[in-house]
Amino acid sequence: MKQIETRQEYILGITGASGAVLGVRMLEVLLALGLPVHLVVSEAAKMTLREETDHSPEDLKRLATFFYDDRDLGAPISSGSYVSPYVSAMIIAPCSMKSLAAIAAGYTETLIARAADVVQKEGKRLALAVRESPLTAIHLEQMLTLARSGVRIVPPVPPFYQRAATVGELADQIVARVLDQIGIHIDVPNRWRGTP
Repeated sequence: MKQIETRQEYILGITGASGAVLGVRMLEVLLALGLPVHLVVSEAAKMTLREETDHSPEDLKRLATFFYDDRDLGAPISSGSYVSPYVSAMIIAPCSMKSLAAIAAGYTETLIARAADVVQKEGKRLALAVRESPLTAIHLEQMLTLARSGVRIVPPVPPFYQRAATVGELADQIVARVLDQIGIHIDVPNRWRGTP
């Protein structure tokens, strides 16, 4: 036997919650950093992408390193045998309450939920940009369940001190915060460095 070469690949799930721009921008940033991305777009996210952005699922498919249908439970990222040596972390941005609930319950009916389950069991980092307001006690309990398991819960709350002038700047600041949670640090304008 010989040792296999490990890689640093990333899984990005985009679900149907409002905030599709976060998923699009996350994909663009990861690819700009030269990182391979396994992209999964839920059925609901396909509609949200069309409603909220100028991008179609087909546009994102052309950009991504790997692209899977959310119903493809036979994809490589559905198995720890692949995830363990090749995947560094997973992000779901935006993360719907439906996806949050499935992940918290271990209900792996979709590829996004299955990949999140595998990432956790293989000890990899998982960050969820949960997008809902107001939150119910059920939402909060599901987030707490996952946080206790080491999942990073990163609501896309803007850092107002950065004074974003555009939705794009706002998205970049949120993307940077999510990436911080999986060990990727990017420079964005006005990142807090202390009081002048």
